[in-house]
This record gives sequence, structure tokens and C-alpha cells, in this order.
Amino acid sequence: MTHFLVTGAAGFIGYHVAAKLLDRGDRVVGIDNLNDYYSVQLKRDRLRQLEGRKGFEFQQLDIADDTSLQRLFSEAHPEVVIHLAAQAGVRYSLENPGAYVQSNLVGFANILEGCRHHDVKHLVYASSSSVYGANTKMPFSVHDNVDHPVSLYAASKKANELMAHTYSHLYRLPTTGLRFFTVYGPWGRPDMALFKFTEAIVAGRPIDVYNHGQMQRDFTYIDDIVEGVIRTADHIAEPNSVWSGDQPDPGTSLAPYRLYNIGNNQPVELLTLIEVIEQSLGCKAEKNMLPIQPGDVPATYADVDDLIRDVGFQPKTPIEEGVRKFVDWYRSYHA
Repeated sequence: MTHFLVTGAAGFIGYHVAAKLLDRGDRVVGIDNLNDYYSVQLKRDRLRQLEGRKGFEFQQLDIADDTSLQRLFSEAHPEVVIHLAAQAGVRYSLENPGAYVQSNLVGFANILEGCRHHDVKHLVYASSSSVYGANTKMPFSVHDNVDHPVSLYAASKKANELMAHTYSHLYRLPTTGLRFFTVYGPWGRPDMALFKFTEAIVAGRPIDVYNHGQMQRDFTYIDDIVEGVIRTADHIAEPNSVWSGDQPDPGTSLAPYRLYNIGNNQPVELLTLIEVIEQSLGCKAEKNMLPIQPGDVPATYADVDDLIRDVGFQPKTPIEEGVRKFVDWYRSYHA
């Protein structure tokens, strides 16, 4: 049994990770600030699935509140931290940049300090495929430089990777960053395409299809993601003994530091996703074709060979099965 701290435990991925850890008998302290970026009720409903389960404790707490966070570290004594709390969303970062500075930069610095001062064995944290920004070489690899973000959200995630490396180097804190590629499934986020499209089609409203549908995303089902996250948490980051400053590898280090892509390795066109949703719902969508939005990238495609090699990660859920499971959950949740 391991004692985990899971931040963002009321969030989409955080809820599923916490549930899986409890399933295998671990102790979990979950924290979340329950902000109103999207439905607080949905977040509370996720938490309700965890409340009362053996080994689970929840505290409503903002990671930007350093005093409260350090008190939690002192009281909870986590062995492993899975840090999933963040201000999410690419487009929202154009509207409210301050939220990203507080949560993704100040909050992450507080998490690093908590891990440093309380003997945490491993910090696993959420990065994002958005860090690849203006890169066009496919599939995206953690061994390529990512110095051209196209949104503040992406920049904040790149900053997290740099901050984590500093702590791994200075304090030998093992850190692993996971670059998530579009995650979907039951209990998903209402601001994501699958949820928004399903909601609109059911209500008979047209859906906004950006870049005229010529978008590709490496859609990854939540169960596959959770399996990868937990395998990674169990696999403590180690130094790369052959790392060289003459030809620095961005994905590894002489410090106990690792970066991994975590995705399906099978990009799907947006129009294909819409067709699968239509099949699952049994009705057609009315499409409002629009140009690409500021901060968006036209395609994401993950090279996950490193994660397969190191932890045995193997995504296995086809888009048809994953969307069907989401639609079944959506219908049940909304009666």
C-alpha cells in the first residue's frame, strides 16, 4: 500500500486515477479547489463516487495557497504525488491569463516545494501535448525541442517541465512529466470536443467545427490514460547515465527526470470523431464550419515508444468503443 497525494481529484483524470488507486488498496488524499471553470456540480458528482471509500480523504484546497498546501504535506506525509491540478484549456488562456499564472506556475512551484521538504519519493505531473506548439514533425517526440508554444497554456506546461528539472537537478527529487494527448471518456470535461458535440447534437443545436474539420487529435480513452499514469507513478524516474551536454536530450537528464508522451498513437480526424458520435447517438449533426482558432494546432500525434518500453504502456481502446462508453455515460448522467 502506497500513500498518494492526488491533486485535481475532482477533475476528469484526477477522479479516475484516484478511483483506480483505491481499487488496488492504496491510500489517497485528494485535493481540488472546485473552481467554476466548468460545472462545479459535475466535480462534486465525481467526488461523490469516491467519498466513503476506504483509504480516501478529500480536502478542498487551492494549490496557489502555499500555507495551506504545506500544512497538508506536513499532515498527510504522501510518498508519491500525482499532480493533475491545473487551469486547463487553450482558448481560455487567451481570455484569462492570470488564472494560468496562479495555478500552473505559482501552484506548481508550491507543489515542488512541498515535495522537496517532505521527502516525496516521486512526483508525477501533468504536462500537455500543447507544448509541441509550432512543431510540425510527426509523431511528436519528447526528444525534440519544444521552444515555440502558441498559447499561454502551452507555455505554462513547458515552464512546469523546466521547473521540475531544476528541482530534480538541485534536490535529486525524481520527477516525471506526462504530456497528455486529448483524453476522453465517461465523466469527461464539458469544454472538450466530445462532450460539447454530444451535448449539442442531443439538443438539436449545430456544432462548431474548427479548421473546417481538418483537425487531427490523438484521442486517448481515459482507462488507457489511467493505466499509464499509475504505471509511471510506480516507476520512479532515474538519471540517464549517457546523457550529454554536448547533445542534450530534452526528454531525459543526468538528474532523476523523465518526460513521456501518453497518447493513443493513432490520430483521428475531427470529422471521423463526429461520425462516430452520430453513430453512437443514432442522429446526425448539423455542422457550422469555422476557421482554426488562435492557439489551436491542426494535428497532434504521440510517439509513445518510450512509455511502452519503460512501463509497458499499451493503449487498447478504439475510438468507436470509447465514444460509445462516453455516450452511454452521458445519457445515464443526464437521465
